[in-house]
Amino acid sequence: MINTVDFITPPVDNPYWFGQISAANSISDVYSMGGRPVTALNVVMFPSKQLDMGILRDILRGGHDKVVESGACLVGGHTVDDEEPKYGLCVNGVVHPDRIITNAGARAGDALILTKPLGSGVLFNAVRSGKFPFAELERQVLPILASLNGPAMQTALTFDLHACTDITGFGILGHLLEMAQGCNKRVIVQHKELLFFAGALDMYRKGQTTGSNKANRAMVAAQNFGQQITLPSAEDELLYDPQTSGGLVLAVPVAQAGALINALHAAGVSAARIIGEVVDSAVGLDLV
Repeated sequence: MINTVDFITPPVDNPYWFGQISAANSISDVYSMGGRPVTALNVVMFPSKQLDMGILRDILRGGHDKVVESGACLVGGHTVDDEEPKYGLCVNGVVHPDRIITNAGARAGDALILTKPLGSGVLFNAVRSGKFPFAELERQVLPILASLNGPAMQTALTFDLHACTDITGFGILGHLLEMAQGCNKRVIVQHKELLFFAGALDMYRKGQTTGSNKANRAMVAAQNFGQQITLPSAEDELLYDPQTSGGLVLAVPVAQAGALINALHAAGVSAARIIGEVVDSAVGLDLV
């Protein structure tokens, strides 16, 4: 049995999208361990005296739709009056005890595959500050963030999957560093293979950032971050951009990576690509 609790403050003002993305983010914790979600409880904090209850209804409708899509059952929840809306799920899932996937099982010779683009954090902030149009966010970003990681994991489990993590608040380098530390190996990141949402780089060039970039950078810098290509400041910031309901990083033997990419694309995970590898060397990261 897997039990996870996760909730977020609104990345967008649209309540239905907020509900979907929050639920997908919560359910991803079960998927990333190779599990199947079974039940979910709503966890809600809402300023009922300041906001119309119709907003809460739409948040819960978005979450409900994602729970149903995952095949789980929504069995209740808890609501607290608070100063700002927060929403997520307590998710229970099941996984065979001999087939639990963690972020610590990668092996030397594994390829690393990322399943969703990066850069959503700065785009959310740019929408709030009026630098990026919500219509463009809704067109190219929100449907991907609201998509469940289930199809990607179900596909990966048909291969020799050694490790997995979902990319969320620590940014791509922070989560890859966790994988390297977990398996006591070194991760080589191919910068040119990282895929970012259109507009994210431009927002950093215009001075937009997030509240997590500085802390994410400090966390990675404190570890054994070895070879690093020199990048312009805006491109470098993208490596620390926090994600909400980001994709999975999957570690499989390099000989199986091409076939897994093809299978992921066939399953509708069109952004999947190889972004790096695990090598038998001192623990840490190299960016090449």
